[in-house]
Amino acid sequence: MMELDFDDSVARGLLHYVRRVSRALDLHGECSYVQTDEPFSAYIALDGRLGQFPNRDVALLWEEGRGWSAAVESGGGEELLVVARLGADVLPPPAAVAAWARALFEPRHDLRPVTDPDERPSTVDGLGQRLAAYVTPVLTPTPAIGLPAVERAGHRPYEWVYSEVPTRSRWRRT
Repeated sequence: MMELDFDDSVARGLLHYVRRVSRALDLHGECSYVQTDEPFSAYIALDGRLGQFPNRDVALLWEEGRGWSAAVESGGGEELLVVARLGADVLPPPAAVAAWARALFEPRHDLRPVTDPDERPSTVDGLGQRLAAYVTPVLTPTPAIGLPAVERAGHRPYEWVYSEVPTRSRWRRT
């Protein structure tokens, strides 16, 4: 499992990463869930049904040591049945995840529950840094409001109000 530092950049990175995957799949609203406590994981509900499982909902699952897999509901509230795994990289680009997920719905795929154990390691070197890179820093002071000169004088008449949506982050008078 990943070790978190005092900041939450890894958890926020995972939230941003999953949001980008959802956008690449043209999904909107509350289609995903991200577990930001260890072990980190994510769930994205997909629209549509797979040919071999016409009566079951489909989802993408992400686990920090395994990466992406596709799963269907098993019925009866049991665990999800994994029917495919995406490559060796646990953190592929969002566009690659979306392309793989779309291809699963093509009739040529013969999907069956995955029964062999996944041999990938439970920890991945550098995963924390790779996830943290998905958090785009938006904390850039705007010289137009004169903030640097005010800070030099020892006053802080403004504070930064951070939002997960960069266009909503702003300076606010304190």
